[in-house]
Amino acid sequence: MVDQLQCKVMSTALAVQASVRPFPYGRWGSSALPALVRQYRENKPCPHILLKDFLEPEIALEMARQFPRPTSDAWTQYKHANENKLGMPKRELFPATLGAVTDELNSPEFVAWVSELTGIPNLMADPMLEGGGLHQSGPGGYLNVHTDFSMHHFHTHWHRRVNLILYLNPGWQEEWGGAIELWERKEGKMARCAAKYAPLLNHVLIFTTDERSLHGFPDPLTCPEGQSRKSLALYYYTIEQDKRVTGHSTDYFARPQDGWGKSAMIWLDKKAVDLYSRAKARFGFSDEFASKVLGFLSRRK
Repeated sequence: MVDQLQCKVMSTALAVQASVRPFPYGRWGSSALPALVRQYRENKPCPHILLKDFLEPEIALEMARQFPRPTSDAWTQYKHANENKLGMPKRELFPATLGAVTDELNSPEFVAWVSELTGIPNLMADPMLEGGGLHQSGPGGYLNVHTDFSMHHFHTHWHRRVNLILYLNPGWQEEWGGAIELWERKEGKMARCAAKYAPLLNHVLIFTTDERSLHGFPDPLTCPEGQSRKSLALYYYTIEQDKRVTGHSTDYFARPQDGWGKSAMIWLDKKAVDLYSRAKARFGFSDEFASKVLGFLSRRK
């Protein structure tokens, strides 16, 4: 039975490499969309939807199998007070099936499907995968609750509108943590976690990116050594033709249960992130230098 599944996974990987469309449009297409659109619009605390069995199971398993190990030098280090994770935004470094699925989810046909699902017309993909691509967090990894940067760092007319996060974690255990939390804000303050989804294999979360979309996995992971929380993140934009987008950088928030010390660190760190983001947009440098500094400091600890 195991040999049969392995053979099926291998044949599926070859099929994907041969440019077979990996997204099942028949399953999620015109007959299913009206109900999905309604669910997306009505879900709280922000417009969103969780779809299970998003891709064909063999394709998702092959993506998980190919996912680069955290020891690769290709990873960018995102390690500061508000997050502890790795990122790989360079599409040319992706293994074959991960790359093929990324290309499909950035294709005009799929982006049109996202536009119809979300009700946001004229969405466009980001071939740079700025801030997105492959993400990975090992034991102790976390990402504090935040709203995302609202404009592309290198295209000042691109307004970020939708996030898609595909989880690639076979055998993930609930007690390890890592569930993405969607928080509700009242009177300008964090109020409560209104929705929570475990990062299970082949589950995808799609949500509108705006001031309501407070999200993160703020509690450090307790998965064993050798395990990690893996995902593929894609962001979709609209072009603001008549004006430059008045944007903001990633904005982190303390939860009600966070003490004053942690809350102060969250605030101070987000101010530093804002300065870094502005410098990045102004001077056009990449995250690689900062990654090397953070990686060096992490090893020194």
